[in-house]
Amino acid sequence: MKKQGILNRELAGIFAKLGHTDQIVIADCGLPIPENVVCIDLSYKLGEPSFLTILDAVLDDLKVERAIIAEEIKTAYEAVEKEILSRVEPIEYVTHEHFKFLTKQAKVIIRTGETTPYANIILQSGVIF
Repeated sequence: MKKQGILNRELAGIFAKLGHTDQIVIADCGLPIPENVVCIDLSYKLGEPSFLTILDAVLDDLKVERAIIAEEIKTAYEAVEKEILSRVEPIEYVTHEHFKFLTKQAKVIIRTGETTPYANIILQSGVIF
């Protein structure tokens, strides 16, 4: 049995298969999920688990070389943007509509119970060497 890191067996398996530049999404509970993308739904009630809780757990377990977020977060939810910027760099900003389009390329979407609009992020896998 694993002692640390992501314990969810589906996520741990997907993370083990990621290669350089593969992408995953951490999403609020309202982000549309493309039909052909695996979704691991961790939500169990509104707000739980939070976006930042899951972001921290993923960042502890996965080498990330860059991230993509919606530019709308800059004006709508500066506090969430500030928290993201303190954890991940570099950040690329795209429109929310383009962000939703980009999610079609993800290896997995991790759905949280987050209710803050635009609390979504695409993380690009890096290499550990």
